[in-house]
Amino acid sequence: MDIFPISLKLQQQPCLIVGGGHIAYRKALLLAKAGAAVHVLAPEIDANLLEIVEQSGGEYQQAAYREGLPLRNYRLVIAATDDSVVNQAVFVACESDNVLVNSVDDPPHCRFMVPAIIDRSPLVVSIATNGASPVLARQIRTQLEASIPHGMGKLAEFSGKWRAAVKAKIANPDERRIFWEDLYASPLKEQVFNDNVAEADRLIEQALIEWTKPKGEVYLVGAGPGDPELLTLKALRLMQQADVVIYDRLVSPAIMELCRRDAEKVYVGKARSNHAVPQEGINALLVKYAQQGKRVCRLKGGDPFIFGRGGEEIQELFAAGVAFQVVPGITAASGCSAYAGIPLTHRDYAQSVRFLTGHLKEGSPELPWNELVYQNQTLVLYMGLVGLESICEKLIEHGQRPDMPVALISKGTTPEQKVVVGTLADIASKVSEYQIQAPTLTIIGDVVSLRDQLQWHERG
Repeated sequence: MDIFPISLKLQQQPCLIVGGGHIAYRKALLLAKAGAAVHVLAPEIDANLLEIVEQSGGEYQQAAYREGLPLRNYRLVIAATDDSVVNQAVFVACESDNVLVNSVDDPPHCRFMVPAIIDRSPLVVSIATNGASPVLARQIRTQLEASIPHGMGKLAEFSGKWRAAVKAKIANPDERRIFWEDLYASPLKEQVFNDNVAEADRLIEQALIEWTKPKGEVYLVGAGPGDPELLTLKALRLMQQADVVIYDRLVSPAIMELCRRDAEKVYVGKARSNHAVPQEGINALLVKYAQQGKRVCRLKGGDPFIFGRGGEEIQELFAAGVAFQVVPGITAASGCSAYAGIPLTHRDYAQSVRFLTGHLKEGSPELPWNELVYQNQTLVLYMGLVGLESICEKLIEHGQRPDMPVALISKGTTPEQKVVVGTLADIASKVSEYQIQAPTLTIIGDVVSLRDQLQWHERG
């Protein structure tokens, strides 16, 4: 995060604009709307800008900016002249006096940015790009304008009126947040939108009377193979409302960024021969947090029911009497194959697909080899990188042709995706040659030969 977003209270605070033209006028409109006393320093001033200055209780100084002019008495300063030298001089002076400064259209000489704004006062939404693309920020604002009802401002004001009473009734902040979330999902919101304040007051009074300590729940959520845009809508919603997020090694940082910011994050990742927390410990954590009344998001890479041990975890929850729900995710087989341009089935090449785990037991994989050597079938190996050489040898030994195409997809669907194609006879030797690392999915079958035609993700 390159900038730290804050909301300034500027009511009756002196704010200076250096410059008296149209750009200065646009900035003055925003400052005046926020209640600031707008001061302007410029040799000449636009008539509309002068009117804002007078109405806001500010002052117009008819003079050019000169070095050495003290600026420490202003809450913030905006340099809005058409002279870059003057704007930079204002920036330097503000830095010396520790005053927040914005130099219009000159990001290097800004200590704060003026964002694109959606005003639903007291609800205010701002969108900023750190000065990189103001037009993009305005386009995003336009999109959000259509999705945020104007009544949201009324709802924010209504909530403020009841905030003290709710806090007095529900002391625990986590429980209080759940109360408000449940309330906003109830019919009360529409009553506020329609100005039925008396009915809204009755509903919140009733909700406070009926309030009981919430019971904990666990959300078993599939995070998909890595690309955050492959999350389901339900997964995103539950990630945003969870009090605790327990996540594994395969959940990408980009996906973790979408979780509720103030949620407790607990890493329980597993790598080969290195388990941060053993499975029994993970099960115990889920039960413990839920029994504390918390909403727990168990975030797992891919799909929790496909080699994700999700079934074991919810068995433990069931035995402990903990409520749970399961949100499927896009498993690595479908996500990685799609991003590599390899269809798992195809009318001419494969009429079936089989998912397998390549985990080794006592040094070798235990798989039904005779069933795997079958024409027009695609094999997908999860966690098969370590035992790849042995797996290829076994398939050839049981009758599969050595030139059967094989693809290795490392970190599929992410910007670091790497795809290496070979055959059963030579693919194992390419692991070190191309520095393939886990997590890697292995696809074996004639469908791999279609990659040259169908790959799209790398073309750009």
